[in-house]
Amino acid sequence: MNQYFATTARGLETIAAKELESLGAEDISPDFTGVHFSGDKALMYRVNLWGRTIFRVLLPIATFRCLDRRMLFREVERISWEDYLKPKNTLAVKCTGSNEKLNHTHFTALQVKDAIASRQKKKFGSRSSVDTKDPDLQVNVHIREDRCIVSLDSSANSLHRRGYRLAVGSAPLKETLAAALLDMAEYDPDLPFLDPLCGSGTLPIEAALKSLNIAPGLLREKFGFTTWQDFDESLWYELLEEAENSQLSELKAPIYGSDRNSNVLSQARSNAQLCGVAKNIQFAKTELSQLEAPAEKGILMCNPPYGERLGEIEELGEFYKLLGDILKQRFKGWTAYILTGNRQLMKKVGLRTSRRLHVYNGSIECTLLKYELY
Repeated sequence: MNQYFATTARGLETIAAKELESLGAEDISPDFTGVHFSGDKALMYRVNLWGRTIFRVLLPIATFRCLDRRMLFREVERISWEDYLKPKNTLAVKCTGSNEKLNHTHFTALQVKDAIASRQKKKFGSRSSVDTKDPDLQVNVHIREDRCIVSLDSSANSLHRRGYRLAVGSAPLKETLAAALLDMAEYDPDLPFLDPLCGSGTLPIEAALKSLNIAPGLLREKFGFTTWQDFDESLWYELLEEAENSQLSELKAPIYGSDRNSNVLSQARSNAQLCGVAKNIQFAKTELSQLEAPAEKGILMCNPPYGERLGEIEELGEFYKLLGDILKQRFKGWTAYILTGNRQLMKKVGLRTSRRLHVYNGSIECTLLKYELY
């Protein structure tokens, strides 16, 4: 059993913890922007393959007291890097956090890289080259006060980059946040789903992936652990085959996405095509004022613009009011969710919320508003 740390967006720690539990993780402990958990190698592979709300899966290999660059260099050099890295393998180091003496992440990363190279030269007479784009081993270093945690990044690129979204709108939701919003809304695949402001299609696509039980990692070309020295290829292909065989061929209920912008709808269709769910989502060009409920009941979810300047907020106020009127008049029997980062605008909807859930969209503090429409 190994100890792992799954990083996630601020505010999604509890949701990520529940997801990890469903995947078989043990000793689960939410922390700030992440979750500690334990499991075997198969679990680490599975979390990377199936995780919908997680950014990265880190394997901590050393924790030590660290006040300055000398202590950092000394402790990193003591790690048995030969167990993880040969001089022929490439390397990249990413640093987060800081303390009084180590307050520049790029400088800290260079110190770590130099310490690894120093140990390699003593052991092998040569050292690994740095490859920041596609390394064989991605090292993650986190500094917090007087502690340093050195981890191996098993995910390589962030898991929110599923591999399907080559085209994005002007203000796209991260795939991980979209998946988390569906969890927060207790999305039921037995009910129709509609995003009337779908943009490049992230919410409908994530709903389709979830409904069809498609592992989001199946769409990715690479994970960090596939170039580790202890990579178990047969185990990995067994998990891939298991995931492919568990997919459903048809939705239990339809999924709709609409937008007024033809260009972003083209992007949405392209993204849906890339992940194999184009036939499962009905996209349509629709003005909000012309929107009609496609079924007697269902779940509506959208992420309208928040506005930044006064003129935008005033203009968007009318938009939010129209959205509220449409929901009230045409979506009786539905449950609606609106994500907004603007308190002024949320009042313009003009409907009574049955629940308010706080979440962050990047650095923006937002509220997911729930409306039961009768």
